[in-house]
Amino acid sequence: MAALARWCLRHRWTVLLLWTAALFGTGAASGALGSAYSNDFSFPGTESSRAYDSMRAAFPERSGDTDTVVWSVERGTVRDPEVRQRMTAALGDIAKVPQVGTVQGPYEKGGAARISEDGTIAYAEVTFTEQVFEIEKAHTERVIARAEEARTDGLRVELGGQAVEQTQEPPAGLAEGVGLAAAAVVLLLAFGSFFAMLPLLNAVFAVGTGLAGLVVLSHVVDLPDVAPLLGSLIGLGVGIDYALFIVTRHRKGLKTGLDPDTAAVRAMDTSGRAVLFAGGTVCVALLAMFTLDLDFLNGVALATTLTTLLSVLAASTLLPAMLGFLGTRALSRRERRRPAATAADERDGTGGGLGARWAGVLERRPRALALVAVVVMAVLAIPALSLRLGTNDQGNQPASQTTRQAYDLLAEGFGPGFNGPLQMVADVGGGAEDRAALERLTAETARMDGVVRAVPLPLPPDSDTAVVQVVPETSPQDERTDRLIDTLRDRTVPAAERGTTLSVDIGGPTAVQKDFATVIGQKLPMFVALIVGLGALLLLVAFRSVVVPLTAALMNLIAAAASFGVLVAVFQWGWGTELLGLGKEGPILSFLPVIMLPLLFGLSMDYQVFLVSRMHEEWTRTKDNARSVRAGLADTSRVINCAALIMICVFLSFILSGDRGGMMAGLGLAGAVALDAFILRTVLVPALMFVIGRANWWLPGWLDRRLPHLAVDPPDPVDPPDRADRADRVSRPDPADAEVPDAPPAYVRTGARELAPVGGGAGPAASGEAVAVRGAVLDSLGARLPGAWLTLVAANGAQIARTTSGEDGRYTLPVPGSGAYIVVATSPSLGAISHSVLVSDADVELDLRVELPGEV
Repeated sequence: MAALARWCLRHRWTVLLLWTAALFGTGAASGALGSAYSNDFSFPGTESSRAYDSMRAAFPERSGDTDTVVWSVERGTVRDPEVRQRMTAALGDIAKVPQVGTVQGPYEKGGAARISEDGTIAYAEVTFTEQVFEIEKAHTERVIARAEEARTDGLRVELGGQAVEQTQEPPAGLAEGVGLAAAAVVLLLAFGSFFAMLPLLNAVFAVGTGLAGLVVLSHVVDLPDVAPLLGSLIGLGVGIDYALFIVTRHRKGLKTGLDPDTAAVRAMDTSGRAVLFAGGTVCVALLAMFTLDLDFLNGVALATTLTTLLSVLAASTLLPAMLGFLGTRALSRRERRRPAATAADERDGTGGGLGARWAGVLERRPRALALVAVVVMAVLAIPALSLRLGTNDQGNQPASQTTRQAYDLLAEGFGPGFNGPLQMVADVGGGAEDRAALERLTAETARMDGVVRAVPLPLPPDSDTAVVQVVPETSPQDERTDRLIDTLRDRTVPAAERGTTLSVDIGGPTAVQKDFATVIGQKLPMFVALIVGLGALLLLVAFRSVVVPLTAALMNLIAAAASFGVLVAVFQWGWGTELLGLGKEGPILSFLPVIMLPLLFGLSMDYQVFLVSRMHEEWTRTKDNARSVRAGLADTSRVINCAALIMICVFLSFILSGDRGGMMAGLGLAGAVALDAFILRTVLVPALMFVIGRANWWLPGWLDRRLPHLAVDPPDPVDPPDRADRADRVSRPDPADAEVPDAPPAYVRTGARELAPVGGGAGPAASGEAVAVRGAVLDSLGARLPGAWLTLVAANGAQIARTTSGEDGRYTLPVPGSGAYIVVATSPSLGAISHSVLVSDADVELDLRVELPGEV
């Protein structure tokens, strides 16, 4: 990462031009080609898929999208001459609108079925010449305007259908714009500098390029129309998040006195590694959707993975280039004026920051606070026990929209099931006997409870396929409709087929959605186990601990249960949906768990990595679990909470998207991030780690020897910057140049003064617990120095351990055994000092004073 960062800093203009070309190039290509999104909810092998394939072969699809114009009267009937004349004229004008193919109304021959029994409601079908994504919005708006012109006192006219629905959607980019604006406010309040809002620029380049690329890809692979919405949802979230972690580390380096280029390289070589790991984890979770073998979800996985990869790529290349352009302006003016030695935040939990104080509260009462957190999450998860997967349609939209009102009028005039009829698709290749059996089945179905009517559709000449349309009494989302489908499939149809060659499949949009939800429900447990297991395996390799990945997996499951509990309460139970403008209650979209869970687990893994990596760094230095947990919480709580607030703002903004799936995903992910950051990572995880103690970092020796080593967010390098990078600084010796004695004890003189050896004992190291050299790094006035580099050197010149002093100036160097060592301390602003030390079987306390050459 350091080499890549240096290259991007040296060639910052090249990097910026390449990203600009990618953004505008893909944008131009997408504008020229247009989109070709397609929704395919079918699953090979299901009954509804077989019915759909038979229908397409027997009844070739009409070329375009079909919408409806619905009207009703308060007095009289729709057959009244005034109403008939007015609506006939309107339908005639609509038929002349470009891209409108046919208009079939109730007043033409054979159209009587389009009038309700009481004569107060009628509808017409408007069939366009193109599919919905190819219809020009202006033409659809002309259709809507002409239909609305027909309204008078006592005559109500509404419109439904996908083309009409698209005209009601908020302006493109509204949700993203609101999310970015909210994120900008959070960043400005958190850092006090407009230039610290680089994460937003990073996300704009990544998401903009990704969305334009998806438009082009839609001509090559099948992508659902919800793919760009979900892609921008996850892309904005992780894009801002990842850049924020790197910028925070960069700002920290600037505060300790590093020059901008060195601080950027350090940030990329530490937090940049964690971003790569976290981004890879998210991509693995998203790509797991391919294991479900559903075309619809494959397109979603491709879209979200693409935007995630571009976000990681932008954070790894564009961000360091922009940091190079900014220089020290990544800090506010007040921060730039503050002395480097006093500008850093608390690091090990011993300072007075809010995170450090909260860590102290948790350390004193870990069990009680953990219990409170568990109770809160359990209460929020209770509604998830009632989770029901299904489909949403225009009947779930806000009551103010014309599509919802058209849906309700059709349900009122023709029954709730009219909006989602079932289709019995029969193979009658056996001749008259099969046709007679189908007639008996149709009559039996019409007499069933829950069925309004069963009507055969006109049979194509010489076709062996027949279709019977079944209109249920209940709506497509009603559980009773699901039970009717089960009854038809399990009892009614098999009884009719018995003794004949007749073969009948139950299909239609409602049956397709039911089968889709059933397949998802059957595969969901294995899918969850796969993504949780992969995430735990990655954490096991990264942190070399058994408890850390198990805790992370448990936290992910708790967060998922609570977030789905919130979704069920709001969208399925209807708590506040109409009040909040979210539409009518209904089942949770069947594909939502499969989309949300990888995103949720990936985002939760981000916070786990950034929190635990700091704890692991401190544990590696000190072997003190309590100190490690305090340090991790104190050092990362601010940036994690800031990142969570940004995520919440971005996700909640997608409630404005106008898409039911986007609303559910936005609210669900916002709730999950809030619960994960403010309850799980802030309370439950550190409380459990305080309780578990040293066992947090336990790993069997045989497993430790077999696992590969993976450095995630390692500590800042202790080597001083390249000499060329510090020509304007005070000259100081390199730790590697320190004089090393041939035999202990010895005196080493560097800088200004000679220090006496400390410690005691001699002889070879004895087996037992490791000891350490601890102390503080001071300047000539006795003030503690944070960010100093310390190296433990053996008598033969080999480097044993490396670390940096904390923000309180203290350090800890683990020692492998008794003997003689050299401790080298280097301050970025003063110079270097080295000291010989004898270590026996106890810790050694050693304070080091670093001074400018010539100071006494």
